[in-house]
Amino acid sequence: MKPLTWLNRILSRWTMYLACTCLAGLLSVVIYGVVLRYVFNDAPPYVEQVALLLVVSVAMFGASAGVRDAGHIGLDSLVKVLPDAVQFWCKVVVFVLVICFALALLGGGTLMAISTYASTIPTLGLSEAFRYLPVLISGVLIILFSIEHLLAQFSGEKVAPSWH
Repeated sequence: MKPLTWLNRILSRWTMYLACTCLAGLLSVVIYGVVLRYVFNDAPPYVEQVALLLVVSVAMFGASAGVRDAGHIGLDSLVKVLPDAVQFWCKVVVFVLVICFALALLGGGTLMAISTYASTIPTLGLSEAFRYLPVLISGVLIILFSIEHLLAQFSGEKVAPSWH
């Protein structure tokens, strides 16, 4: 478990750095687009497409880092009143379901990337498949982070958050 914990701690931290960088980039691009549109009456056509790519990146990378730090939504108030054995299996079921969700992300993202590969993003000249790269990366990260949580659950350990 130690190598996986070490790897996931690094991946989670860099994923959050990437999400924060994308968020700062999104803010910059939107301000840039608004100023050019309303002050200079000359909106660049690529601003909307770059902003869309950054929104997806922020959401997917932030979500995957949130899985590592167990920051996802849960019904803790209900689970905490259950017996310890039931709590244990509730946590296991949650992370198995999260892995299933990540597999669905990978499968759906792969199908979409393959089906849109020949098309290009308007004004950017990139393949439409590029839009699905954050989804695919996030799917892999969520699987890794959930496996770590499952292993920790069965070994009686806690996963220390990588972002403080």
